[in-house]
Amino acid sequence: MKIGSVMTRYPVTVGLDEPLSAAKALIDRFAMHHLLVVDEGKLVGVVSDRDLLRALSPALGTLAESARDAATLNKKVHQVMSRHPVTLGADAAVTDAIDLFCQRRISCIPVVDDSLRPLGIVSWRDLLKVMRSVLAPP
Repeated sequence: MKIGSVMTRYPVTVGLDEPLSAAKALIDRFAMHHLLVVDEGKLVGVVSDRDLLRALSPALGTLAESARDAATLNKKVHQVMSRHPVTLGADAAVTDAIDLFCQRRISCIPVVDDSLRPLGIVSWRDLLKVMRSVLAPP
């Protein structure tokens, strides 16, 4: 089985210089865990909901929120993203993705073409869904 058949197509992307407020809005709107960061259409990083949790003030949206807390929303995506993400091509085997998840501390794998343009994204949850369907009783 190939990654192209299990990946989420048309991944949501964000630019390097977008504010964290925009990244947070996308993650909240689409109920996702990862955004692919692109520069001139090419993948340069990944920003996760966990990256945002670490970067944004926990006081946001509370009575204790200060101007300094609100200012954390103005940080740029490139300041908190993971650079040089591990990637696979759409023709890679699902077992290649499983191996990467087991060997590296990653929670998603961007799927790219030869020019590093994003085609999709695979998370360990996607692989569990595939495994569940394969292992389902007849």
